[in-house]
Amino acid sequence: MSQFTIKINGESHQVDVAPDTPMLWVLRDHLKLVGTKYGCGIGACGACTIHVDGVATRSCLLPVSVVGEGAITTIEGLSAKQDHPIQLAWLEHDVSQCGYCQSGQIMNAASLLNQNPDPTDSEIDIAMNGNICRCGTYIRIKAAIKTATNNS
Repeated sequence: MSQFTIKINGESHQVDVAPDTPMLWVLRDHLKLVGTKYGCGIGACGACTIHVDGVATRSCLLPVSVVGEGAITTIEGLSAKQDHPIQLAWLEHDVSQCGYCQSGQIMNAASLLNQNPDPTDSEIDIAMNGNICRCGTYIRIKAAIKTATNNS
């Protein structure tokens, strides 16, 4: 075991874990931030998406030892009052069905809008590719992202 100091949602946390422990398990098991979901464990589904320095990152593939000084944002830290433009658009378009993938979808969409505040349909498709929704709410996801571009 090794001790790591990591910055999550603006706060420093110390964890004593093996260096190869994925951030997903640091967040969920050690820090009890359970909004980030386990989906596939191989970075293919996007349910575990977090931000590292504002960039969407699959936490199931990110060892704690690689984080270093990076600032991590989870779904819990995206906005204090759940009023980020993408979260509001998600509600407006009634995106969630089962909801399991939604934190990863929202985090990926928020990262897209941070990097490109007015993406085209094609840019949305490319950026969101790899975030899987079993319920198939892709049309509503795209509509919510388009709405959020107008409210940002």
